[in-house]
Amino acid sequence: MYYHKLVRDKIIERIEAKGEKAVFHIADEAEYWAKLKEKLNEEVAEFLEAESIEELADIAEVLDAIMTHKGFNKEALAVEQERKAEERGRFEKRIILDES
Repeated sequence: MYYHKLVRDKIIERIEAKGEKAVFHIADEAEYWAKLKEKLNEEVAEFLEAESIEELADIAEVLDAIMTHKGFNKEALAVEQERKAEERGRFEKRIILDES
């Protein structure tokens, strides 16, 4: 089966443990960044379909990888989230803007 997609670090071991052969390569910076974005889209689509905590965990894992790749950290993310919340609010009131 042909995939050409980013997979978790232990997937190759799991495939080989079943006696199967895995053909793979290590992505360079450009390919890795492209595949992270593809993976985020894939995981969001799966969450929208299943709406499960497992799929949400997959999104969080990809976001963590993106943050590491881009040199961001969770503290800076939290600061930015709080700044935006103070400036624009959150999504707690369920407001739907119909016209402006």
